[in-house]
Amino acid sequence: MSGNISVPMTSKSDMVATGSFARPLTWLRSGGIVLAGSAFVAVCAHVVLPLNFTPVPLTLQTFAVLVLGLMLSPRLAAGTLTAYLVEGAVGLPVFSPVPMMVGGMAHLFGPTGGYLLVYPAAAFLISSVWRSTRGSFAGALGSTAAGNLLMLGCGALWLAVLTHGSAATVLELGVFPFLPGEGLKIVAAAGVTFGYQRVRRRTI
Repeated sequence: MSGNISVPMTSKSDMVATGSFARPLTWLRSGGIVLAGSAFVAVCAHVVLPLNFTPVPLTLQTFAVLVLGLMLSPRLAAGTLTAYLVEGAVGLPVFSPVPMMVGGMAHLFGPTGGYLLVYPAAAFLISSVWRSTRGSFAGALGSTAAGNLLMLGCGALWLAVLTHGSAATVLELGVFPFLPGEGLKIVAAAGVTFGYQRVRRRTI
């Protein structure tokens, strides 16, 4: 009697069938993440503190972008924020409620349009940079800071085009008032991400 153990070979048809079954599950999981992520941004967008000296309100939207950038892969993070913008463009109430501003596409061309339209690129940048640092806490701070600067810069540039204001005026309206809050969001996003990862490692 031979001591060799016969191991059943996986046929090509079996591998194709397995791959065909796994692919829809992957798409379904990604779709669920995109919907959940865009809903998270929408909820944060409705946490608003209007500022009487600027048309740009203080919201938690950017905090959501930072967290998703750290949590998701670059493509999935960008896709989630793109889905969020599409949801808002078709009229869903996902954007921040700003007085005297209609929703839908018109919101994207208002004072906050520059911040909103760059969300997918910012999330992609955050995710890519953080993964290149091998997921360190310092890398999380640096990547979210880079993404935040991109959002502030594009938002200010859009505001300058829209209002025809000087650089000093635009910085006073669209950048400087938000720097302390954005700094707190950067630290909070990094802390939330690392806290989640720690809990996840303990439960695996």
